[in-house]
Amino acid sequence: MAIELMGTHQEEEAPLVADVSEIETPKNRTRDVHILSCAFLLVFLAYGAAQNLQTTVNARGNLGTVTLGILYVSFAVFSLFASLVVRVMGSRNSLVLGTTGYLLFIAANLKPTWYTMVPVSLFLGFAASIIWVGEGTYLTSLARGHARDSNLHEGTVIGNFNGEFWAMFALHQFVGNLITLAVLESGADGSSSNKSLLFIVFLCSMTLGAILMCFLRKIDDKEEKVSEDSSVSFCSAVISRLKSVITPLLDFKMLLIIPLIAYSGLQQAFVWAEYTKDVVNPTLGEAGVGGAMAVYGAFDAICSLVAGRLTSGLKSITFIVCAGAFFQAVIFVWLSLKYSATGGVLGIVYPLLMAALLGIGDGVLNTQLSALLALLFKHNMEGAFSQLKVWQSSAIASVFFLNTAVTLRTMAMIMLAAIFVSLAPFLYLVLKVEKAFSPPP
Repeated sequence: MAIELMGTHQEEEAPLVADVSEIETPKNRTRDVHILSCAFLLVFLAYGAAQNLQTTVNARGNLGTVTLGILYVSFAVFSLFASLVVRVMGSRNSLVLGTTGYLLFIAANLKPTWYTMVPVSLFLGFAASIIWVGEGTYLTSLARGHARDSNLHEGTVIGNFNGEFWAMFALHQFVGNLITLAVLESGADGSSSNKSLLFIVFLCSMTLGAILMCFLRKIDDKEEKVSEDSSVSFCSAVISRLKSVITPLLDFKMLLIIPLIAYSGLQQAFVWAEYTKDVVNPTLGEAGVGGAMAVYGAFDAICSLVAGRLTSGLKSITFIVCAGAFFQAVIFVWLSLKYSATGGVLGIVYPLLMAALLGIGDGVLNTQLSALLALLFKHNMEGAFSQLKVWQSSAIASVFFLNTAVTLRTMAMIMLAAIFVSLAPFLYLVLKVEKAFSPPP
């Protein structure tokens, strides 16, 4: 009897000594989504606005265009190994380390030369690869845990979490470019001192984002890290992780998704390189790039949030992707056939209208590609998100290198063809696996 009372007493006291802060709860997971989203907003409002300005503020010798091309080639190469780094370090630590590359890139813009920009761009390619694979892995792990513990449909939770993240992320274009517009227009002549002030403000924003990233809770996921006391040799572990990167390429589903991934990179680079240089700058000027990209970011954010809320399975993903592709196709047909820079009110309205439609398409692709990979590659998230960044960044790099050799109209025709080439295999994939991944009635 005494033993029973002692056991009961111990059971009653156990919760009092539990480390509540380490318990994974639905509330903790939604908190981490909020922190992750805000941290990315602070980091990328600085980087995104700086990237939009590269082809204009660093135009001498095509420094901005070439360094961005180098950056995304580096991004593509390192993305092949990013999942290995993320699994060894853990997704949370990878997110923190990844911010350092963006900080250095902004700092290099305070004195932009070939000797500062090129090395930093190469390192940023590595940093970007691990921060994005880490983000995809971390967010998907949060969504799965939340769905399991709350007894919710996994596809819906993944869609909601991605919707919140990408909506906040898309706001970086809106907020960052409003800051650009305000700072560059504050001077009478757009002097270099104003540009230096702009990049100092960006450095402060990035520092806050990096600090916020440190408050993310570590995910206790055995698949995210290599056990120190494992009997498997380090070389075997490395080979195993590299296989996880290559394995998705042997999957028929990934091969059908890759063209859509590549198109998502093409359309982003088109906005950053061609649209800002050949559509906005001739009519609105350098400061106007910030205003136009703020409109782009606002519609991107709204569409990301709405698309995420509407995502429930493969059928909804298919409908949303096709709608976004249609909006962007309208712009590319317009640029291919009749568009020319004009003055007056239309010279302001046309670029802003294009920004809105391009933002809608980008919001769709960001949310839906992340949700699609999370649904189809549950057992190899790092490898799947590595492939996302490999093909996306390779496509982005190709646009920056083509930017100096082709006209706006030619590039628009290439983009229009890319839409059809990417949608065809994606729709074929839907026909093959829709039943397996549709939500239950």
